[in-house]
Formats: sequence, structure tokens, C-alpha cells
Amino acid sequence: MSDDRRTRAASRLRELNHEFIARDLSEDDLDVVAQRAQELLTMASRAPRRRRIPEDAMAAEFRMATLEEGQSEQYLSYSVITGTSSPMSLGARFWREGDQIVMEATFGPAHEGAPGMGHGGVLAALIDEAMGLAVAMQRVLAFTVQLDVAYRAPVPLNRPVTVRAWLEHHEGRKFTVRAVVRADELLLSEATGLFVSVDAATFVERLNGD
Repeated sequence: MSDDRRTRAASRLRELNHEFIARDLSEDDLDVVAQRAQELLTMASRAPRRRRIPEDAMAAEFRMATLEEGQSEQYLSYSVITGTSSPMSLGARFWREGDQIVMEATFGPAHEGAPGMGHGGVLAALIDEAMGLAVAMQRVLAFTVQLDVAYRAPVPLNRPVTVRAWLEHHEGRKFTVRAVVRADELLLSEATGLFVSVDAATFVERLNGD
């Protein structure tokens, strides 16, 4: 199956989500949207269920550990934060700068929390993803145990937001990660996360129900 076609379809759905939120559609237009969405839902529900690809999880830590300086990378194509094949994705992109992961995203209408501001929970998810990649640079697969986020300023809409995440401390299976978020020079958030590593092969086995 073509990844390019999945990416293109997911991109159109993301654009539709934003336009639907941002526009005041007429009742007739809303009826059309509902009808066509039902048709697409029926079509999609008839397709076979997707099985997670083991290589995605198994190779993730290797890709992060060998990520070249400044090189943008795809990480788990169905991620709600970075996945190009997810219609729910924030569409974030990321790269490595030294020992840091840098992630950039733009909050659109579908990510609005308080009027005119990006949703703080979505920002937390963005931070969590960047932190997870910082841990993955250590050649491990880890899960978030605790995430502490301090919000310093409202998240702007339609303006790039940048997260910088780096490993601060490592002891056994525990990894402590720090992150800061800015829009240009404006500090939006500071965060600390605790991650615990797991065996990648065991994780994939459970994921696929083997």
C-alpha cells in the first residue's frame, strides 16, 4: 500500500478538520459534510484492520541514536504528534541539535483551547513526544511515568512553536528529561519528565498480541 497516498489522504483530512473548526458552515453545508463523512466512514470501516508494524517500534531507538545533525526525521507514521499518516496529527517535525531534540509545530484552529490560544493539553503532548525522542537517542524504548509542565505564557495560534528537549539524568531504567518551549523568544513553558525504559522486543510482542 502506498505510504504517499496515505500521507496525502491524512493531510487532506487534517486540513478539513481545521477548516471545519474555523468556518461558519451553513446548515445545508453541514448536512453535506455529515452525509459525505458517513460515506467515508462506511468505506473505511469495511477495510481490514491495520496491524502495527514491528519495525517501527524496534528501529525507533536506532534511528534516533543515529539521527544526523539538523536532519528532519519521521517517527512512527501514525503518531498523534509527528505522524504524517495520521489525520489527527499535529504535524510536528523534529531534528537533532547536539544532544537536544528540537521539535516544531504550529497550532491551528483545531488545537484551540481558550479563545485565540493553543490548548495547553496539546502542548503537553508535544512536550511529551519531544522528551520521548530525547530518551530514544540513548538507544532505548521508554514510557512516560511523570510529566510536570509549567505554563509561562499562552500558546499562540498559527505561529511556530519550538520545543527543545534533552536528557538531564540517567540512573538504571530511569531517565529524567528537561524541556523548554518558545515561540521565537517568548518562553511558553518549562517541563520535566520521568521516563522508564522497557524491553523493545517484549513491547512489540505485546503490541501485536503474539
